[in-house]
Amino acid sequence: MDFASFVNDIERNGWNVFGIEVYKDGKLIHSWGDTQDSIHDMYSATKTVLSVAFGIMYDRGLIGLDDPILKYISTPAGPGWEKVTIKRLLTMSLLDLPFRAEGDNWIQYSMNCDVNPDERGFNYSNICTYLVGVALANILGYDLGKFIEDEIFAPLNIDEFEYSRSPEGYFYGASGMKLCVHDLSKFGLLLMNGGVYEGRRIVSEEYVKMATSVQQMNREGGYGFYIWKYRDGYSINGKWKQKCYILPSDGIIVTYLSHIEDDSHDLLDSMERNILGI
Repeated sequence: MDFASFVNDIERNGWNVFGIEVYKDGKLIHSWGDTQDSIHDMYSATKTVLSVAFGIMYDRGLIGLDDPILKYISTPAGPGWEKVTIKRLLTMSLLDLPFRAEGDNWIQYSMNCDVNPDERGFNYSNICTYLVGVALANILGYDLGKFIEDEIFAPLNIDEFEYSRSPEGYFYGASGMKLCVHDLSKFGLLLMNGGVYEGRRIVSEEYVKMATSVQQMNREGGYGFYIWKYRDGYSINGKWKQKCYILPSDGIIVTYLSHIEDDSHDLLDSMERNILGI
């Protein structure tokens, strides 16, 4: 592992990386940049936070994977929605859904979208995550953001954060969250440890195994419950290279937050070469 060369690549190329952490067997062994002082946009890495919230409520028997979404959302829906299960939304396996909702009523917009639940394939859509969040809030009877603060952030010792809401006021679990690098790493540690953080169980090992396993194939190698397959492990991903890579077989976690608006793999290539030795 050559952490110095990874940092050198970042500095030499001027990549807009805010901070990096590397863990080995649960211990922080390398860090660089701003890892704790500032919070940064995570974009779709927010989805993994919602996945953990779902897992907690799943563990408590409050919601099931095979439950229809319309069990928890009473808004009138178009044809096909009566067959859409929570699991289909968690796995992004509904074809033809738009990427995001529009207008002032995202629930109605979503329920008016055409769906064909008899066809299955990977279709990345923020609507899926948004609807799962709405379902969780309706089950709770109070704000899902407050639930996440109490049931996830507090036991993870996360006290600085931001998150966004839909026009109707629901916690928006698809994007819009800000955390620092160190706090995103805690989700990697939580998942690697089977739902336990610093000796406290937050979510069940059963759920973590399902969420981090390939539930839906895609061109990137597979998708779990808002968690991506990565080599022989998995990753938490945001759109502008916000990443937490978890490799349980090697005991390695690599986290970085950045803002690089291109489709290049240069940062990933450098990380794999210098940190993972690939």
